[in-house]
Amino acid sequence: MVLTRWDPLFELRRTHHLMDRRRPRFFDFPAENGKEHDWAIPLDIVRGEDNVTVHATLPGVNPDDIDVTVDDGVLYIKAETKVDEERKDGDYVVRERRYGSFRRSMRLPENVDADNAEPHYENGVLTIELPVAESKKAKQLKVNSGKELTEAQ
Repeated sequence: MVLTRWDPLFELRRTHHLMDRRRPRFFDFPAENGKEHDWAIPLDIVRGEDNVTVHATLPGVNPDDIDVTVDDGVLYIKAETKVDEERKDGDYVVRERRYGSFRRSMRLPENVDADNAEPHYENGVLTIELPVAESKKAKQLKVNSGKELTEAQ
């Protein structure tokens, strides 16, 4: 006799799987206005001594369809890809490429100079260089001892 761990949601998952086999996305609700769901853009953020660099992966996106905005200390990245024409000579066996609108926002550190940001798009990666404001960089201060202060007076 084999002991099997009881799964209270087994029947629900099984039903969901069977319904998806007959009609894909059976349990998905349609997006408003017939648009596809928005997808999040994956980001890498690197903080250096003189700048903050944001790398956003946007494969297959036309650079003209990318919108980068900085508003009130928040960086907004929006992009859109168009769907390929539907195939007329057969059905898709696998269709995994995403299309539709993409968006992401992040709060920037206070010491970033957003006015001098430089976005650059190459090979499916959007890179945004945000320099650190000179007035907000860390400064090395010399510590004086009490003996030097009395001599200066």
